[in-house]
Amino acid sequence: MRRSEKQIIDKETLGTILNKSIVCRIGMCRDNIPYVVPMNFAYHGNALYLHAAKEGKKLDMMAENPHVCFEMEYKAEVSPAPTSCGWSMKYYSIIGWGNASILNDPEDKTKALNLLMDKYADETNDSYPDSVLSKTAIIKVEITELTGKFSGYSKPSTCGSGNE
Repeated sequence: MRRSEKQIIDKETLGTILNKSIVCRIGMCRDNIPYVVPMNFAYHGNALYLHAAKEGKKLDMMAENPHVCFEMEYKAEVSPAPTSCGWSMKYYSIIGWGNASILNDPEDKTKALNLLMDKYADETNDSYPDSVLSKTAIIKVEITELTGKFSGYSKPSTCGSGNE
């Protein structure tokens, strides 16, 4: 990282960003052409879980090349200033890399759906109808590398802990 003073290395802070960010942008590449898509996600056990339809461009691309890059930010906001050159952004962010696979086992898919529901709706379900599971794809991204960065906040011990 070029600006090492902005790097986040604290695992608890990285975990907070992974758990509290709302959107994860997944980047894929096929035939040297990149593709990025924003997705809902949940983080658990060094993996991201993403909800998708059973077919589409991202699944086709992941089948050919399972290596993905992802990005997310937390507490991002514009910081206005009296002059245009003084404007900036405040944020915590993560860029990471990993290997994507599709979960097929209904029990694994149910666990992943519960992680997503717990994150976005504060509820879980013991089971989902087969009709829902059969038309739902769950992408699991095993994280292989992760880097965090912050700007506009004081150096975090954990973001959101009052150290901003």
